[in-house]
Amino acid sequence: MREIFTGLPWWVKWIAVPVIALVVFGGLIASVVGFVIGLLFKVLVFVALVGGLIYAVRKFTSSSSSRSDW
Repeated sequence: MREIFTGLPWWVKWIAVPVIALVVFGGLIASVVGFVIGLLFKVLVFVALVGGLIYAVRKFTSSSSSRSDW
């Protein structure tokens, strides 16, 4: 592979080939990035909801006068 690129100008190696790769694989790259961002958002929402649930349960159980041990 290195022998193919040795005779080419620098702009072909550093500009044309990455642009062609982005055009060909752009949809795939965008879908993978979108999936990762969506997954991180869902994890963040899950953590926030579980944290809110734990906070609410602890607040209501600590405010009740008849606190029972497990």
